[in-house]
Amino acid sequence: MEVLCLTSRSCSILLDPDGLYEAGEKRTLTLNGEVQGEEYRSVTSLFGLEPDTEYVLESLTEGGKAETLSFRTKPELCTLDVRDFGAKGDGEADDTAMLQAAILSCPENGRVLIPPGDYVTGPLFLKSRMTLEIEDGAALRLLTDRNRFPILPETVPADNPDGEVLMGMWEGNSEEGFASALTAIDVTDTAVIGEGVIDGRANESDWWVRPKEKRIARRGNLLYTQRCRNLLVQGLTFVNSPSWNLHPAFSENLDFIDLQIRAPWDSPNTDGFDPESCRSIRLLGTEISVGDDCIALKSGKIRIGKKYHRPCEDVEIAWCAMLDGHGGGTLGSEMAGGIRKVRVHHCYMHGNDRGLRVKTRRGRGKDGVIDEILFEQVRMDGVKMPLIVNSMYFCDPDGHSEWVQSREKKPVDETTPRIGEIRFERVEATDCKACAGYVLGLPEQPAEHIALKDCSFTFDPEAKPLVPVMAEQVEECCRRGLILKNVRKVTLDHVAHKGVDGEWIDAENTEEITEK
Repeated sequence: MEVLCLTSRSCSILLDPDGLYEAGEKRTLTLNGEVQGEEYRSVTSLFGLEPDTEYVLESLTEGGKAETLSFRTKPELCTLDVRDFGAKGDGEADDTAMLQAAILSCPENGRVLIPPGDYVTGPLFLKSRMTLEIEDGAALRLLTDRNRFPILPETVPADNPDGEVLMGMWEGNSEEGFASALTAIDVTDTAVIGEGVIDGRANESDWWVRPKEKRIARRGNLLYTQRCRNLLVQGLTFVNSPSWNLHPAFSENLDFIDLQIRAPWDSPNTDGFDPESCRSIRLLGTEISVGDDCIALKSGKIRIGKKYHRPCEDVEIAWCAMLDGHGGGTLGSEMAGGIRKVRVHHCYMHGNDRGLRVKTRRGRGKDGVIDEILFEQVRMDGVKMPLIVNSMYFCDPDGHSEWVQSREKKPVDETTPRIGEIRFERVEATDCKACAGYVLGLPEQPAEHIALKDCSFTFDPEAKPLVPVMAEQVEECCRRGLILKNVRKVTLDHVAHKGVDGEWIDAENTEEITEK
């Protein structure tokens, strides 16, 4: 067992490093001699702990394996209860001012406690060096009238080398946007924890109506950070976001652990977790089921990429479940600052359109480099297209243009992105539909190295034809193997497949294929 994160009132623990989202065996947990119940997941959390207190956690598997772990919670200065600040939590009163007053009043190393109740609120702004705890049975429920939301300007002039300070962001650009349910700007050393719910209530309002249309400002998120450091988000459930659920931007040293993120399958652009130009982040033990990509790592469109040169890097995603979204683990398409040093491992995917997905396009720029990517120990069930690398993704107003979609070589210039090495290891996919994998590089800048090792693909015999990648001139396919277009090097090491119709490899403009 291993401690993943620790606060004054909570602790998250890795029980089974070899498990996926679910552990290999159930465990019975005992804390300081008191039985806590059974846990079937690889990552679990403990809440309701006392500050500055020693605990001993015991774990016993069904097979009789026993483990013991000792830890001590962090000290805590004081607790402020939001009800003492006038918050009602009755599901009717507007508690925004009272909740915000408690947050602003919290001393360093203090805790703001939101006890059980339904708190109707507008966006709340976090501050540094505090803990916000939303207890089990407590819910923050967003106001449904956008006219009552603060608006973040896209940028403000600043006396700094950039000449500006970023504030609002929308799909890779700086744009004025509504503040998010929890908004953190230049916040350091803060934790948001608990077993409560943050409900965007987009299903009760008009956020999902004409979603791409800018009405007053762009849609907000359930959590948005800008230039933050050392943040922890633990244990919470996020539902019905107006847009992307969790959107950390230009931030570093962030932990997102043991979360639930949910939105209806047909809700527009409700990505689960979209870190943008962030570094040193972990998403662990989290279940996501949304209406778009479950996870999408980003680094802005061309203006943001050229100006800030800030990649999304040093990312770990592990022991997570990605269910039903368009993409399970996605890189891009807004990636003009680059994406590198990413490891996705010990994850489970079910029913996604695409499993492990890379998407970019002409126009993302020379800093848009995707490299040093490792997907390993991933199991997929019923994922239509397990592995996708697409350099002609038809996003943005010009996405269907001849320049973006042409199969002819274009000049390699300031607008040309690059795909380096992407590795898939110990990926097991069952009930595949269209193809095992589809790689579409640029004719002028082929994908450099695609490697598969110890992978297996089994196809659904009842599968129907589907278009595997979102690009022009791509035909439907069904039960195909690996389709490779514009790739420099492909390495296949012990890759098994069953149920493929036709040849296992269909390669075009692919320089080197090595298969063991």
